[in-house]
Amino acid sequence: SIPRSVIKTMLRLALKCWPPEPETTSASEAFCREVCNDYDTWLREERGLADASIDALLWEARNFCAWCGGRSGAAGFKELGSQDIDAYFETRAPGLRRKSLKDVAERLRSFLRHLYRAEHIVVDLASRVIAPSLYAYETIPSILSKDQIAAVLQSAEKDRSPLGLRDYAILRLLATYGLRVGEIAGLKLKNIDWRAETVSIHHSKTGAHTLLPLMQPVGEALLRYLRHGRPRAAEVRTIFTRSRAPYQPLSRTGIYSGVRRRMEAAGVKPSGKCGPHIFRHARAVSMLRASISKKVIGDVLGHRSTEATTPYLKLATEDLRAIALEIPGQEVRQ
Repeated sequence: SIPRSVIKTMLRLALKCWPPEPETTSASEAFCREVCNDYDTWLREERGLADASIDALLWEARNFCAWCGGRSGAAGFKELGSQDIDAYFETRAPGLRRKSLKDVAERLRSFLRHLYRAEHIVVDLASRVIAPSLYAYETIPSILSKDQIAAVLQSAEKDRSPLGLRDYAILRLLATYGLRVGEIAGLKLKNIDWRAETVSIHHSKTGAHTLLPLMQPVGEALLRYLRHGRPRAAEVRTIFTRSRAPYQPLSRTGIYSGVRRRMEAAGVKPSGKCGPHIFRHARAVSMLRASISKKVIGDVLGHRSTEATTPYLKLATEDLRAIALEIPGQEVRQ
């Protein structure tokens, strides 16, 4: 028998997309698709959001429409009330932390505002979405030490397969510049100026562009991947592609999976989340400890203002402990 993976690969090659777009089977599904397409246009043209933000907002909108089921036709939407919003949240709450629930609430508010603006609902239900309270700087994100980062890089560098070369180049970008996953996924061949030794980064979250020096370890890792790891049959202009046909741009999920795979192989286990973003946290802390100004750190990380850089200050716990004020009657730990 033919393996399922081979069948899927052949279907991707033949149809360019697998699985295919679902067929519309009812009037309510057709209405939901029309509403979501209109919402997509509004997010892109009116609000000018980044692709990553649009993807998250659209996912929540489609999920809400699917949850509404048969009621999601034009007439069904007009009957939506506060009790429906509460019921939807009950289905989304299990397994989610307060931060994730707050994200769900914000995405749902956005969709409900669009429905009200487009007159699909008669009452603005956005104000009735109750989100959990969060407090500024209440948690400390996961972070990697220099030794842990070095261990991951050394472990990945030993793998000379095309997949290993790709993962190592991605890890070098993460460790050196603290890039977001979307910025790595969107990195194109034209963004590298080999003569000037610079790399142009389009920050997926803010839309800003930053010109950074192409550090030697990063340049060597990229060059090695482009020469010996990147599929020669790839026609896309993004640097990182799938390792198997069809050779489409590497997705954010693919980057997440690769980073987790390399961290597990190196035996590195952070106390909290183990995604690519912890390299960004580590890079911010290393620059803070090097007494680099918040403005420069923000420029490297692609922040719009220095206020966006402020939350990273809490990651430098050792530096904060050194300047902590004494509490009368308490011994300060060094």
